[in-house]
Amino acid sequence: MAAPAPRPDAADRDATRGLLLGGLGVLIFAATLPMTRLAVGDAAAPQLPPAFVTAGRAAVAGLLSVLWLLWLRAPLPARRHWPALAVCALGTVLGFPLFLALALRRVDAMHAAVVTGVLPLATAAVAAIVLRQRASTGFWGCAVAGCALVIAYAGWQGAGVLTLADGLLLLAVLSAAVGYVGGARVSASVPAPQVICWVLVLSLPLVLPLAWWLRPLQPASAAAWGGFAYVSLFSMWLGFFAWYRGLALGGVMRVSQVQLLQPFLALLFAVPILGERLDAATVGFALAVMAVVFVGRRMPVQAQR
Repeated sequence: MAAPAPRPDAADRDATRGLLLGGLGVLIFAATLPMTRLAVGDAAAPQLPPAFVTAGRAAVAGLLSVLWLLWLRAPLPARRHWPALAVCALGTVLGFPLFLALALRRVDAMHAAVVTGVLPLATAAVAAIVLRQRASTGFWGCAVAGCALVIAYAGWQGAGVLTLADGLLLLAVLSAAVGYVGGARVSASVPAPQVICWVLVLSLPLVLPLAWWLRPLQPASAAAWGGFAYVSLFSMWLGFFAWYRGLALGGVMRVSQVQLLQPFLALLFAVPILGERLDAATVGFALAVMAVVFVGRRMPVQAQR
């Protein structure tokens, strides 16, 4: 009779839970692109205004954050953290969602998935500059290669020229990268889920009246409202809880690698959600971007002395 298999210890269980929660967070974030496209529609059949989607999703998540922080009895962040929280809000609550929504009125979600696939490298590059880190030549080579791939893909899609939508997507990437770095600086002292919630609460005095003022006066489809509900509840709020809990349980180095799958998952989600067609060239560019990001994240980046 075979001996029973050994029971995993607590560390193994935490590592497994961390990977599962991190994977759940990536799944939630990967659906953001097609769901945003569903919410705003396209140029031929517009749905909810992009500015309303931007302000509305932040308002919904901000109100939920108020309730959660009150239930948690979380202390106010120190005064020294508020400037970084403001930078995070400008980048992740306003800039990224707005530029993304505007771009998705003009291009499909698959196109946006490839272009925004360089976000992890962009975030690392901004961190290296802002935090005065010494990045290796290999890292900067990967960053340049990633940008070149994105520009080549955008030019191929645009018959040799970059479009306004491509510029908006690159602005979305830059906004998110700056915002993530601002939030990361506060996360060194405050639990990351609380950082996200405080960023959203800080944004409420602006986004709540804006959401009411920008509310759509024309009817939109149920699918569009469904997309809006998703990006408000999951993309803007619950996804961060799963992601940061996964990082805490399974370790940043291990769990963060799951994020490399996010652009490819976004491509796959766009097929059933939007009915977009997956072509070989788009898959090839997405895999190439993922490979460059994978290599770039392993290149040494050290703090300057």
